[in-house]
Amino acid sequence: MSESLHSIVAEVLQAIRQRSTATRTAYVAHMKQQALNYPPRKSLSCGNLAHAWAAETGSDVRQNADEKAHIGIVSAYNDMLSAHQPYQHYPQRLRAIASQLGLTVQVAGGVPAMCDGVTQGQPGMDLSLFSRDTIALGTAVALSHNVFDGMVCLGICDKIVPGLLMGALAFGHLPAMFIPSGPMPSGLSNTEKHAVRQAYAQGKASESELMEAEQASYHSPGTCTFYGTANSNQVLLEAMGLQLPGTSFIPPETPLRHAATRAAMERLQQRIARGTALYQLVDEAALVNAMVALLASGGSTNHTMHLVAIAACAGIRIQWQDFARLSSVVPLLARVYPNGEADVNQFHQAGGTSVFFTGLFEAGLMCERSVHIEGESAAELARQPRAEGETLRWERPLPVSQDESVLRLPANPFEASGGLVVLEGNLGRAIMKVSAVKAAHRKVRAPARIFATQEAVQAAFQAGELERDVVVVVRFQGPAANGMPELHKLSPALGVLQDKGFSVALVTDGRMSGASGKVPAAIQVCPEAVLGGPLAKLRDGDMLVLDAASGQLHCEVDVAEWEARTCAEADTAEASMTLGRSLFAPFRSQVGDAESGAMAIGSYLPLPK
Repeated sequence: MSESLHSIVAEVLQAIRQRSTATRTAYVAHMKQQALNYPPRKSLSCGNLAHAWAAETGSDVRQNADEKAHIGIVSAYNDMLSAHQPYQHYPQRLRAIASQLGLTVQVAGGVPAMCDGVTQGQPGMDLSLFSRDTIALGTAVALSHNVFDGMVCLGICDKIVPGLLMGALAFGHLPAMFIPSGPMPSGLSNTEKHAVRQAYAQGKASESELMEAEQASYHSPGTCTFYGTANSNQVLLEAMGLQLPGTSFIPPETPLRHAATRAAMERLQQRIARGTALYQLVDEAALVNAMVALLASGGSTNHTMHLVAIAACAGIRIQWQDFARLSSVVPLLARVYPNGEADVNQFHQAGGTSVFFTGLFEAGLMCERSVHIEGESAAELARQPRAEGETLRWERPLPVSQDESVLRLPANPFEASGGLVVLEGNLGRAIMKVSAVKAAHRKVRAPARIFATQEAVQAAFQAGELERDVVVVVRFQGPAANGMPELHKLSPALGVLQDKGFSVALVTDGRMSGASGKVPAAIQVCPEAVLGGPLAKLRDGDMLVLDAASGQLHCEVDVAEWEARTCAEADTAEASMTLGRSLFAPFRSQVGDAESGAMAIGSYLPLPK
């Protein structure tokens, strides 16, 4: 392991600590006071406790309430999400493991878990981002009974892991563990699936052919195998020490998966015995490790919001510029779809997170402090798990990747930078992920075509109106407008235009999927159009420039004319009312901007005005 931290990583860490001094100090003090004032069960009356144990007749919980550490499970189980379907039997398994370890367990509560794959391009996607904050609130409600000595969070996908962690941090005085369930087996390759999607967009494949391809790709219980937000979550949890190293991509229902689940409970038991609380683990160093892991793996752009929001719940201020500075020195070490052809199973077989973290630590790109808290060295993150019966054994990984087309070490990266840039100009500030974008496409200068919905973009594409160099602008898609849906449904059409040789890009105050791909996209533009952001001033035909190299996001309009323009107004009536969206009006009315984490709930940092 490296004895020194890279100078830029150290500078970013120090900058975060300095700007977070007051709020982090307040959060830590609050967690310490919370532990002192609200020890689990101590302030509860006999009536309170009788309600807590009423359903536990004959179980260890009722008989040993004051003798054994009691664990609360917060579960995002449902069988709508393939990744979460295996969690159906986890409470029973965790009860059995806990009994063997001398612990007791109850399901503290469940939280909602929606599938972005089902809601892509549908009205339900307008609730996707706000589901994160709803999950955080649900997690807090589940833990509010104050009977638990520690918590287990069962969640994997998209907004679910960030929401669970945000809620858990409100109870950061307790020890915590996340336990994954693993990915589905590899099916139809992501590259082949995407090709069928593009063919369908051009009318060259039938709906039945498209359905066949989709079902061959998403085909069984387990996490989807592309490297989107769900699988990015898993790598980041490992990087922060909240999930056992090397366990994210073990297949479901295997001896190794069961051994890893038992080992996670053993680790939680150790944390309870040591008094290692969640707030101690989620510190500035842990968040820098997560950002580095995100960049080096080519992970989801959604985490430029989620990590900001998670940090805020721990009293820590991180900014988009932190990502950009780290990206300038963090190499791209993984090629997993959409920035490669492999899936996460192939990444795991090539050495997975153990080889990945080994390289980052040896290059001085990850901080060691966050894992030192538990008396372990940073080398722990680089170990590989092996099963011996029900016991997990740890081995040192082979020092090299087993497949350098998928995973590399920093001495021979796919790219020298992590592939995430911040764009800025008279159109505002935006994030652009370039790890899957070829160098030739990273600068686009073309006329704008303005849209207010992705359905309108698709109609224009079908009518042949976009058969030219074009920057597609989809505005009024920010968190205050309609909850900031992902616009991943646009990817096939824009990909077709790019393949035809046109210079094409996307600019939006909405999001792209965690599977953002080959078309350059300036996303999460701040300030958003519905609040008078610059995108509301754009007109069809304006010449726009996106340049990843210079960090430019600019409209080539005379300054006087630009200043004289009025902002277009959005029609948000339908988005505000149908299919449950009316219930989220309070979220839209008070949500912060994307760069501040798009939060609609309270934290240890004030919501931006």
